[in-house]
Amino acid sequence: SSDFSMGIITKHSNFKLGFVSTLFQLPHHHHHVTSKKVCSTSIKMNSTSDDSFSPIVDLRGKKALVTGIANNKSIAYGIAQSLKSAGADLGITYLPVNEKAESKVQKLTESLSPSIFVPLDVQKPEDLDNLVDVIQTKWDSNVDIVIHCLAYANRDDLTGSFMNTSVEGWNIATTISAHSLVSLTKTLEPMLNHQSSIITLTYLGAVKVVPNYNVMGVAKAALEASTRYLASELGPKGIRVNAISAGPIRTLAASAIGGISTMIKLVEKSSPLRSTVTQKQVGDTAAFLASSASSGITGQIIYVDSGYEIMGTPGLTDE
Repeated sequence: SSDFSMGIITKHSNFKLGFVSTLFQLPHHHHHVTSKKVCSTSIKMNSTSDDSFSPIVDLRGKKALVTGIANNKSIAYGIAQSLKSAGADLGITYLPVNEKAESKVQKLTESLSPSIFVPLDVQKPEDLDNLVDVIQTKWDSNVDIVIHCLAYANRDDLTGSFMNTSVEGWNIATTISAHSLVSLTKTLEPMLNHQSSIITLTYLGAVKVVPNYNVMGVAKAALEASTRYLASELGPKGIRVNAISAGPIRTLAASAIGGISTMIKLVEKSSPLRSTVTQKQVGDTAAFLASSASSGITGQIIYVDSGYEIMGTPGLTDE
């Protein structure tokens, strides 16, 4: 949908729009009275400030930096689409592995009209410095929304025994998947406006055992703890930090985890909604968390998983 995501509800709309609708349904012989009332109501509605009819989720004028888009299956791409639908001005970062990757992401996001398109490897301080320079130039050092969708673990550490996790594999997974949120936040903090929103992505494997998730579960647990600590530290400055724990989605990153197809089928069979989630559902939740509609929410892990997380015995369902 190209409409503002979750923005179909407007303040005071039930009374005023309902009143007009009722008037149009009056019997024909009352049309003169109806006409006057409608005219009066129209003037009343037109004189009301635009704010009374703004979407609940309204990101117009907001500058949103989105990291982690690799292809059209990326959750980050779904989030970018929802933010754009809600009116945000997008900045896109991509992992500069090669020219092909840059071209692919650039072509993919062209329809989103990002005003910033910049390479970012969070392990390279020079990339973070360059990001700051670009934001200073393009956005006049103003950022309202940060989407952190960065995670990585060695493929060998996502199968087999967890006890075989190497120190190197442990450090890589936790540094890229968790500490990158801390370093990115520290880099951008001087440019974050009051009421800014930082959103990261986590997964159930941070708090429950998921086969083959292994060291990534540890990394996501660190990410969730970091979300809480950052929320506490940045809260007094009016900056909110939350995480979305999305259900399993077939993405490039998920394909590295053994048994992901089985996990998706289990969610479809066992979750209360009997379905997996989509990029759009995660994206729309991110748009909500990025907006003033969620101004009282920070330091939270929001599950978007068709309710799977609440199930005590998810494998046991009625046949």
